[in-house]
Amino acid sequence: MSVDLILKYFPDITVVQKNQLVELENLYKDWNEKINVISRKDTGSLYEKHVLHSLGIAKVMEFADHTKVLDVGTGGGFPGIPLAILFPNVQFTLVDSIGKKINVVKGVAESLELRNVTAQHIRAEQLKEKFHFVVSRAVTQMPVFLTWLRGKFEKEQFNPKHNGVLYLKGGDLGVELAGLRCEIFQLKNYFDEEFFDTKKVVYLSKGNFNN
Repeated sequence: MSVDLILKYFPDITVVQKNQLVELENLYKDWNEKINVISRKDTGSLYEKHVLHSLGIAKVMEFADHTKVLDVGTGGGFPGIPLAILFPNVQFTLVDSIGKKINVVKGVAESLELRNVTAQHIRAEQLKEKFHFVVSRAVTQMPVFLTWLRGKFEKEQFNPKHNGVLYLKGGDLGVELAGLRCEIFQLKNYFDEEFFDTKKVVYLSKGNFNN
């Protein structure tokens, strides 16, 4: 699949954004030969399984300019890199505990000239900064994930939703999310591809846990 898949759902992107999205394919192919950041079987479906999946968050949340977003356990840069392309006036901090993956993120961001991306080899719990939103793609069970985020949220709010977490997950989440006040958005309502039939964005406001 090509970048046309992204244009199908985000037809209003600029020429610069389109060119950046086009470049992603070769950048990740090159990096994947050095470091396995994307499953070999997924390299042919980068735009569907990684880029568009990441941008599912953008269907749920239109980040306002100057929002600060933390991507926890970003791996090779998902969902942070595609979101940073789509929201050039939003500041993204991408963190991962594996240094070689952060090297990939830095390399990709530099090649694309993404000035709104900062990448750090650090665990989320060790960060001192505060953010308006935290995004992630199924790095661990939600109750565990939330314990990493205490004290990480800004008080000021200027987005359509209250500051909080936007988490890409799949499958049955009933047990995992029991007792949490959250909204679940089905990505099949936004994207036609079969891959998204069980994929979701889970939104939790920061009020769900001790901040």
